[in-house]
Amino acid sequence: MRRPVALRLSAALSTMALAAATGALLAMPEASAAAAGGATGFASQNGGTTGGAGGQTVRATTGTQIHQALCGRASSSTPITIEVEGTINHANTAKVSGDSCNTAAGVIELKQISNVTLVGVGSGAVFDQLGIHIRQSSNIIIQNVTVKNVKKSGSPTSNGGDAIGMESDVRNVWVDHATLEASGGEDDGFDGLFDMKDNTQYVTLSYSTLRNSGRGGLIGSSETQLDNGYVTFHHNLYENVDSRTPLLRGGVAHIYNNYYVKLNKSGINSRAGAHAKVDNNYFKDSKDVLGTFYTDTTGYWQVSGNTFDNVTWSSPGTENHPAGPDPKSNTTVSIPYAYTLDAASCVPAIVTGTAGANKGLKVSDGDCSTTTPTPDPTDPTPDPTDPTDPTTPGGTNLSLGAGADGSSKASGTSYGNVRDGDLGTYWSPAGSTGSVSVKWPSATSVSAVTIREAAGAQGVIGSWRLLNADTGAVLKTGSGAGGISFPATSLRKITFEITGAGGTPRVAEFETYAG
Repeated sequence: MRRPVALRLSAALSTMALAAATGALLAMPEASAAAAGGATGFASQNGGTTGGAGGQTVRATTGTQIHQALCGRASSSTPITIEVEGTINHANTAKVSGDSCNTAAGVIELKQISNVTLVGVGSGAVFDQLGIHIRQSSNIIIQNVTVKNVKKSGSPTSNGGDAIGMESDVRNVWVDHATLEASGGEDDGFDGLFDMKDNTQYVTLSYSTLRNSGRGGLIGSSETQLDNGYVTFHHNLYENVDSRTPLLRGGVAHIYNNYYVKLNKSGINSRAGAHAKVDNNYFKDSKDVLGTFYTDTTGYWQVSGNTFDNVTWSSPGTENHPAGPDPKSNTTVSIPYAYTLDAASCVPAIVTGTAGANKGLKVSDGDCSTTTPTPDPTDPTPDPTDPTDPTTPGGTNLSLGAGADGSSKASGTSYGNVRDGDLGTYWSPAGSTGSVSVKWPSATSVSAVTIREAAGAQGVIGSWRLLNADTGAVLKTGSGAGGISFPATSLRKITFEITGAGGTPRVAEFETYAG
């Protein structure tokens, strides 16, 4: 049964101390509009979370290339989307220096930066024994990645212990369709999967899988660190986790439509005056899934619509305050954004079909079925290019006399034909897509390109990307042959990649110009 909740409530923020003392209604900050098809939950508030939208798109296959992309921006706030494919590990993650970054070897450090999207593409992105750490940063999206087996501080592969960790004045982070996993608990050297500390606010974790760990994650590192909060957890799978799903010290969490399987010691641990709204979750084969545990400093919860399937509860004690066996609300929490609840009975099927990396970014349609968002917020929108015969930019065609190479070519064609000044010769890919590059022995400034199709093949080229082949940065996207302009870039190699065509393309000339 569908339970629409479309709540749009806003009020002035009460102080954390007052809320902790009274357990009363907790008013939330004023709502702001979420980007359509983008961030959900609390990440949609406080101005919203858009990541690298509107900026350059760069491809990275190593951790070092991720750092290079961050450091290559004009400033630490220049928007960028980094598409990641392959395995990122300690061996391929070096420190890179620059005015727009603050990186470290052996860890993906998003530190003192903003407006970044990190998204797995292609065959997938796996961060192996190497976590993603966000420090003093804002407006960050992490999507469609796997992070596994990150060890605690002091181990040979240490980077702080968390699969994804946020710390020190972090704002607006959306983690979506991620898989975070360990291979044991604290005694085996593993720490938290998803931790927030030291003034981290406006975070959403959605459609993600957290498994095989002693600790799912915490919000606040001590009973006195109460400046974290406004965190949404929805449509996540927690599987074979001992505790902390999450541990919430102070602050506010909205926890809905999650599927919890085999929580071995405890689950949602609301303490130190925290307020948790817990709606339409499904708990299965678990123990003490909600309450205040391991402390006498209690927290609060509002519960509705949850299913408890083979859940056991321990007896209350001085430092053990389970909400069950018949959980009742002991506070009321207002939520400032719109959301729709799936019925708890649908949650196991919905979450197992959507949560985690490489699930096609599928989401719930709010009616016990799944759908794929359109458009995908991480996909760049192509820039249409006039397919008619272009006007030659001023200056010298820098391709004349340069080198050339590319992907597999059709029989009888040559890469060099695209930079010989002869419209009667051409290069064709082996199929309908492929790439061709122009290169120079030293760095050359380029700000305009003209792609000319051979006679009889005009209009065949469809979608394309123009790449800085030195860094993998996307200079421009579009469709059709013609003139292409972009900010002047110093490079040694530039690539025209055809990603869609109406037949076999024939590129007669790949002209490049300084202006």
